[in-house]
Formats: sequence, structure tokens, C-alpha cells
Amino acid sequence: MPCQLSLVTVLDQPDRQAFERTAASVLAQQADWEWLLADPGTSSWVGDRLAELAAADDRVRLVAAPVPASLSGTADALLAAATGELVAVLGERDRLPADALSTVAEVVAEDAPDIVYGDEALLDPDGRTTSTHRRPEWSPERLRHQQYLGRMTFLRRSLVDDAGGAPRGLHGVGLHDLYLRVGERAARVVRVPTVLSEAAQEPVDAAATWDARVHVVQEHLERAGVDASAARGREPGLVQVDRRPDDDTTISVIIPTIGTRSLIWGEERTLVTETIRSVAARSRRESVEFVVVYDDPTPEEVLDELRALPDVSLRLVPFHEPFNFSAKCNVGAISSDGDVLVFLNDDMQATGDRVLERLVAPLREPQVGATGAKLLFEDGRIQHAGVTYGDRSLYHAYYREPADASGVHGDLWVDREVSAVTGACLAVRRADYWAVGGFSETFPSNYNDVDLCFKLRRQGLRLLWLHDVVLHHFESVTRDGSVDESELAGIVGRWGDFKSVRERFTNALR
Repeated sequence: MPCQLSLVTVLDQPDRQAFERTAASVLAQQADWEWLLADPGTSSWVGDRLAELAAADDRVRLVAAPVPASLSGTADALLAAATGELVAVLGERDRLPADALSTVAEVVAEDAPDIVYGDEALLDPDGRTTSTHRRPEWSPERLRHQQYLGRMTFLRRSLVDDAGGAPRGLHGVGLHDLYLRVGERAARVVRVPTVLSEAAQEPVDAAATWDARVHVVQEHLERAGVDASAARGREPGLVQVDRRPDDDTTISVIIPTIGTRSLIWGEERTLVTETIRSVAARSRRESVEFVVVYDDPTPEEVLDELRALPDVSLRLVPFHEPFNFSAKCNVGAISSDGDVLVFLNDDMQATGDRVLERLVAPLREPQVGATGAKLLFEDGRIQHAGVTYGDRSLYHAYYREPADASGVHGDLWVDREVSAVTGACLAVRRADYWAVGGFSETFPSNYNDVDLCFKLRRQGLRLLWLHDVVLHHFESVTRDGSVDESELAGIVGRWGDFKSVRERFTNALR
């Protein structure tokens, strides 16, 4: 008879004590489940013990291993024999918390998901819990850069079949391959905010495993129609995804300013002039216009400096109203022509080549709503690596961390989905910007970027932080760090209290 949930365990050379702990945790589950196993023939005790388990509980099913036996072939046989609506791989040393399968069963009954996953406790070789890995919400971009889903990730079995079946034997990255394939087809993904498995820690990728991971990501990019190349990331297990820079889309860079001059790295500069000079010098294309929206107090000599910039398509737009950052950005958007709008503060300096082209490249994918860059303070520490909204935080992630920090599980070395990106450097398609009403002018100074990002997310669009698109942001020079209480009340009233909601995209270890 078909069941709701199937567990598949591919045995290799199981440790008997660890396997007994695994078996006990499965048999204690209160849900409609089956557990499929095959005898690999590598240990004399395994066959007898599996037969005992199957005889004692008809939910334990033995499947004949293929001849000649292989891990990938055995996984294929087990998945083919599964009858569950959803199926998950359970490691031979892993354990299930007492309510794991009942929790998943409730989700399946209520939401009809294609993928279900949750948090994971990490075990040492003696089976003791060392820490808990809290996993982010469904993050397709992150999954391209790292296998962040645990083994106990439930997949709709029909989609597994559509995706080509079992994990392929590619040096230990078969599950990553399978998750990418099923993720390409999944319409409904549910993350359960609780521990669903207690898993033995996996070894760091060896060279062959790392290269195999790059290979499956490259295949995924090609299937998904993403014009990008995969390569080894900054540490074993991470993948670097380099999209081809966008050389075709017209871009309008919108910069609000009041024409401030200041000392930067010991030299006085007109901030807006040097921002444009820096960004323009690191772009190789002509289809970029700079739209500068300036307040009345802006000195005329600053406007003359801007007009004198060589080889820059410039549009100067006066703003006569009281200061309102959102209104200035909206006026700039109205005055621009580009298909993509890049909102940029006037106190920036681009680092690296083709910053604009790489920033807007992901927007060729219709599911991506906005992108943001890695921003560094004048002293090189991190100013922006995505905005967190939840877990009592409404702030920049990894604020003031060293520029070369890796973050939790490589957070700062991968492109990833975030709750919001800062308006100091934000790229969005013109059509999407106006579809959600642009920046809300009820937020004149703070949280206008968070509000815009949440409006885009409400349309089902993803927001990406790009780890290797880097600019210096001399924020302390121009920004008053105070927050108006009415704006704070406004963002909480519109989107929920960040003190009580859960931050969606945290990759935390606790």
C-alpha cells in the first residue's frame, strides 16, 4: 500500500552501534512511513539485522541490491521501490527526533509541498550533539553555491522520477545534484522551523568531490538557462558562479546628492563626482546614464564638476522639496530611460571590474527582483551584506566584520537570497520598480529600501546579495545614523514586528 513518507537509507559500511541508534529513532516515529534498506554485503551482521527489523515491523522494507552493487545503483533501486508521496535520504549514522516525521506529515497534509526540509543537529563520531545548523528559507541561488540542505530533505517522489531518479555517483555530491534537479521543478517548498534530523558531520570536500560539485552546478546552470560558469569557490565545498556580464540592457544609475565634499583616505573630494568617475571607469559599456538628483543647496561648482566629466552620459535633475530620499529616487526614476535602475548613494567607490554589468546580470532571470552588492566602510570592514528582518534584528548582516570574513557556513563567500538589500546600492528592473509603486515616500530617510524589497518579495521575486560585487561606501561621512520613530513604527506596522518574526534567510550555527 502507498504511504505518505518514505525513508531511504543506503548502507555502505555501517557502524553497528550508530545504526542501532538510527533504527531506534525511526521505529519510534508516529506517522505514516516506510523505511527502505538494502544489504550492501560489506558486514556480516547487517543482513541478519535487517531481516530482524523487517520481520518485526512491516514498515521496514528490504530491497535487493543490484548486481554488481554500487552506492548509486542501490540508491536508485531503493527510490524506485519507494511508495511514499514524499521521499528522503536518511544517513546510516543519522537519527530522527521523536516528532520529526509527524511534523513533516502535518506539512504534507496542509500544504501539499514538493520539498520539505528543516534544521539539523550535528553529531560527533560518538553520536553526541555538538551544535545545531539552522537552515535558511528556500534559497535557489545559495543552493547553486553550496549544498545547504541536509540529507533529511523530503522530495515529492514524482518529481524525483521526473528529475532522473536517484543521486548519481559523482564523488559524493549526488544529493546536491538531486536537490538541484528537483528544485528546478518544485512549485512549493516548505522549510520547517525545527530540527528534523540529527546528522553525522560530513567530511570536507576532497579535490575530486569539489570538482564534481562544480560539475553538477554547471549542468544545472545550463538546464536553467543561466548564462554563467561554475568554478571552485573560496573553500572546499563552495562553488563560485560567474554570470556573464550584462552588456545589452540599458542602465540608469540614479544618485541623490546635496554635493558634499569631504576627506576620504586623506584626500578631499566631491563625493558625487568621484562616485560617478569611479563607477564609469569600471564599466565597459556606453548604454549607461547617470541621473543625479540634487537639492537646492548643492553648490554650483559641484554641478560644473559633474558637467565636465568626460565620456559620461549625465542628466542633472533639480529637487526643490524638503529632503526625502524616497521622493528623490522616484524623481530620478521618472527622469531616467534605462530598463534597469541602479540606485546608488553619492559616497561610493567601485572596487573590481565591471561592477554595474555584474550587479545587473542576475536581473536577466525573471524570478530575481533586485540585487545588492557587498559594501565596505572606508576602513575596509563590512557595511552591508544583506539586511536581516527578524530574530529581534532589523540591521545589516555581518556589520563591521572584516572584509575577508567567511561568515557562518560561508555566508559571505556565496551569492544568496536575503530579506532585503540596502538602497545605497540596489538594482531593479524598471517595470518591477513601478509595478510595486517605487520607494514609499512615507519613509523619507530610513527603511524605504526594506519596504521596497518586501514589496518585490510579495510579488514572488527573489532578492540577491552578490558577494563579489564590491564597492566602498563612505557612509559615516554623509549619514545621520538616527532613526525616526515614526518610520520604525511604519515599517513594523506594515510588515510585522522584527522582534517577533523569524529572519528568513539566516544561515546560523548555534
